[in-house]
Amino acid sequence: MRVLITGGSGFVGQRLCQQLIAQGHDVQVVSRTPHDVRGKLPKACDIRDSAQAFVDTPPDALVNLAGESIAAKRWSAEQKERLIRSRVESTQQLIALCEQLAANGQPLPKVMVSGSAMGYYGDQGSKVVDESTTPHDEFAHRLCAQWEAAAKPVETMGIRLAILRIGLVLEAGGGTLQKMLPPFKLGLGGRFGDGTQFMPWIHRDDLVAAIMFLINEPTLSGAFNGSAPHPVTNAEFTQALAKQLHRPAMFPVPAFVLKAGFGEMSQLLLTGADMRPARLSEAGFHFQYPTLKQALAAIL
Repeated sequence: MRVLITGGSGFVGQRLCQQLIAQGHDVQVVSRTPHDVRGKLPKACDIRDSAQAFVDTPPDALVNLAGESIAAKRWSAEQKERLIRSRVESTQQLIALCEQLAANGQPLPKVMVSGSAMGYYGDQGSKVVDESTTPHDEFAHRLCAQWEAAAKPVETMGIRLAILRIGLVLEAGGGTLQKMLPPFKLGLGGRFGDGTQFMPWIHRDDLVAAIMFLINEPTLSGAFNGSAPHPVTNAEFTQALAKQLHRPAMFPVPAFVLKAGFGEMSQLLLTGADMRPARLSEAGFHFQYPTLKQALAAIL
């Protein structure tokens, strides 16, 4: 199978490329700077500067993971627009490729797995959240909703679309733990605010396996929550991380400090959703790391 990936040089994309190649698939990666990312990816990856550049070698599947980090900068009006544009434009590139293939009479991809995030649901307090939960209207929701809407046109072309709403990705060397580990290793970690906000999380290997599961299961379409079956609160997460590192977690960060430092972006740290992977579980997907304790033990 030939799989085209946007965001292939990212934290999740790199592992996905490795797994696909290990299983004998051909991997195509879209990057605006092919030369810069070549060292991050397996040599067998075909890296080009746009999705349309692959019109001569039509992919069998699309995986759409590209998008600027939502927590990289404070949310000014400009930055909000940049976050939306980075996701929507990469998705539109894939739509344009499919339209060009159709116009040329070439075979279309059979499936598109398109990224989204737990932010789709917004702040849900303590209620259990599945794929049918009504979202709370805030910027994170609107960002994800526009990202998901940009992928919808593939359905009118007969391409199966699976949307994956991804939780916090855990693994060494990147993702959520990259910023959390240094203070926790020094014994300076602690909860954010009152710590009651939920943190849906997933081990990177389980996320990659879920993407491949959605590619390979021809009956699965629509939205799927990409998170482990046992989400935890922020207080539980920080205690589990500190325990795994044999350090205390005695330095909570008050909500007013986060709001002063990050403005509206502090919502990412102070609110959350008890998000469960209902549809993945119903489809028979098996998590290698269903609990946080198992995931942290494997990583650390």
